[in-house]
Amino acid sequence: MSSVKSVVPIQAERESPVYVTQPYLPPLAEFIPYLTKIWNSRVLTNGGPFHQQLEHALREYLGVPHVALFSNGTLALVTALQAHRITGEVLTTPYSFVATAHSLLWNGIRPVFVDIDPRTLNMDPARIEAAITPQTTAIMPVHCYGHPCDVDAIQKIADNYNLKVIYDAAHAFGVKDDGGSILRHGDLSVLSFHATKVFNTFEGGAIVCPDARTKQRIDHLKNFGFVDEVTVVASGINGKMSEINAAFGLLQLEHIDYALSRRREIDTLYRELLQGIRGIRCLDPSHETEANCSYFPILVGPDYPMSRDALYEELKRHGINPRRYFYPLISDFPMYRGLPSSARANLPVAAAVSQQVLCLPIYPDLAHETIDVITDIIATAGR
Repeated sequence: MSSVKSVVPIQAERESPVYVTQPYLPPLAEFIPYLTKIWNSRVLTNGGPFHQQLEHALREYLGVPHVALFSNGTLALVTALQAHRITGEVLTTPYSFVATAHSLLWNGIRPVFVDIDPRTLNMDPARIEAAITPQTTAIMPVHCYGHPCDVDAIQKIADNYNLKVIYDAAHAFGVKDDGGSILRHGDLSVLSFHATKVFNTFEGGAIVCPDARTKQRIDHLKNFGFVDEVTVVASGINGKMSEINAAFGLLQLEHIDYALSRRREIDTLYRELLQGIRGIRCLDPSHETEANCSYFPILVGPDYPMSRDALYEELKRHGINPRRYFYPLISDFPMYRGLPSSARANLPVAAAVSQQVLCLPIYPDLAHETIDVITDIIATAGR
């Protein structure tokens, strides 16, 4: 008989269940002065003072040349593709949030899915060249869970075939490799500042770009294509970040180092408590020298006493709500499953991992006692 039933349910200890993430919110009193300035100025959007300050502050904090803020990460992805006039086919991963591939469809681009590396769960460079066709114009990899892709191998392939590289870096805020920010790689990197991310602006996103000319084009595209009051140079959209979101981002930056340090503590604790549990694998670091611990995925292998889905339900029964990121694969959804590259035979690693992955709760306010409960359930489930 399982000893899980002896664990005190989380609901008995807390007023609400434990979710896979929870947005970090600084003290409300610290946000009031920002709101007061917005009310006094009556500037709510269109690149106001807080918008300008946040772009500058993010450049400084991340160590990147240029940052263009957006109202969300999906519009940033769509615009990044527009900025480089990407057409035809783009190689990408099936193992991500659907916005990665959706941004391609919104631009009339055909996604071509490439399998993932079994260790990092990022796009496997060894599989990229075989997927390139005369219609291929770019590669869109994802730094999954904030673990960097093999950026050198990907760039070498892109250079050989004259392809653009646009990174979906939604998970990679603050991540560094030996040379500095992981966001400096590729032609563009796109961030998400959604409420669930390491750094959030309620809703928001950004494009990191290498030069002022590219940033200018992006700024035009995100504001309907306007250059000035009477000049429109592109069929742009409304992707601008508001002053309220930008102000909140400035406040969040004051607390980001604390939030990251707490995430790293929690990551370390999980690894200590899960060590030695048969059938449970924690992901190893990739090429990062400084991680952001944006997610804590485990893989539930065949040696574990129950299936991933059974463990998922067992945790939920105790008030813990993990997520099966990423299941199903993007390639399994109706708008993609008919593509030749979506065939399971083309994606054996991604297909297997999607049946095993379980992301455990991780956020700065997660109590160590709750982590003890979670890991105890995993250790004792199925016995």
